[in-house]
Amino acid sequence: MECDENGRSDLSQNELLQWNQWQLVDSVLPTGGFAHSYGLEAAVQTHFVASSVDLNSHIIQVLENVGSLLLPFVYCAHKSPDTITWSKLDRLLEATLTNEVSRKASASQGSALLRVAASVFQEVPSLKRMRDNFLGSGTVFFHHAPIFGLICGLLGFDSSASQRMYMFMTMRDVISAATRLNLIGPLGASSLQHQLAPIAEELTKKWRDRPVEEACQVSPLIDTVQGCHAYLFSRLFCS
Repeated sequence: MECDENGRSDLSQNELLQWNQWQLVDSVLPTGGFAHSYGLEAAVQTHFVASSVDLNSHIIQVLENVGSLLLPFVYCAHKSPDTITWSKLDRLLEATLTNEVSRKASASQGSALLRVAASVFQEVPSLKRMRDNFLGSGTVFFHHAPIFGLICGLLGFDSSASQRMYMFMTMRDVISAATRLNLIGPLGASSLQHQLAPIAEELTKKWRDRPVEEACQVSPLIDTVQGCHAYLFSRLFCS
């Protein structure tokens, strides 16, 4: 590998894309994902999750729900990564999400993701322009799934890889929440993530490349339990 006079490496576009992909799914990226449990905390306190079997089932249902409801927004935003499409998808998802807890969590994570992406990926100046133009305007809500798809599209990621990344981040965050809720230890969490990877891949294949017209909830109980989060007596997570 050769370096120019400024010490920068001459990397191929594909190699740079891989580094960007790894950074976008890195837990170090300060997007606020670890402040949310995807309804797991409420499920524990309402006794829907009381054993390791319940935990496995809950994670799979969360992945199924994310695949059916949110992957279409990731896919469509990636397919047409422009301001008009993104703003339409954002408003549509605001109307689609059925409880206040999930809406606030989605908007919080999406806003943080766009802020971080605009600062990190400066080779895509449109990200900063979009954030500057829409921040405080009241016309968009900055939901996470459309913003993630938009960023992946602008960075040039493959569509299938982008949707798989979204499912991976969901699984990672739920299992991390389970660890901090003392439902499972760190070693057990790593083993569980490995065991669930084939299921997550099958669910990704099942729900990927769908238009937003087909977005739907397939696990309404998960959504109902998450909506109870605001009524918990004590809370570690925001959702």
